[in-house]
Amino acid sequence: MHGDIISRMETTALLISALVAAYWIGTRIVLARAQRGAAGFNLFRLGTPGVVFFTTPTCMTCKAAQVPALRVLVERLSGDVQLIEVDALQDAGLAKKWSVLSVPTTFILDREGKPRHVNHGFASAEKLFNQIRELGQI
Repeated sequence: MHGDIISRMETTALLISALVAAYWIGTRIVLARAQRGAAGFNLFRLGTPGVVFFTTPTCMTCKAAQVPALRVLVERLSGDVQLIEVDALQDAGLAKKWSVLSVPTTFILDREGKPRHVNHGFASAEKLFNQIRELGQI
């Protein structure tokens, strides 16, 4: 009986580890594609960290939650962050280059314009702030 429980716990731990690893690898692939897509991204000003925010006109989560969170972030950083909003429908090519599959999707760019973090779905102001702070950009 105890052996069966231990075996199930080991299997569960292995599955969870595999899912975490797959998520980590997937995120690294998305960031690598975004870095290639960021080359020549003329909306970014070097020297100030940024957030690229992919949205659509019909995204209710974007309007109700992500935009207010981004406003809080900009206020908290006293404007020392760039906010670049991209309509994923209007600029589908750019969304594809950045591997955007759903909205909202946000990318944190370091001072050189390199994508360092990606958030699929809503990301709170606190999460975005911590991602920028983690880079030593503020």
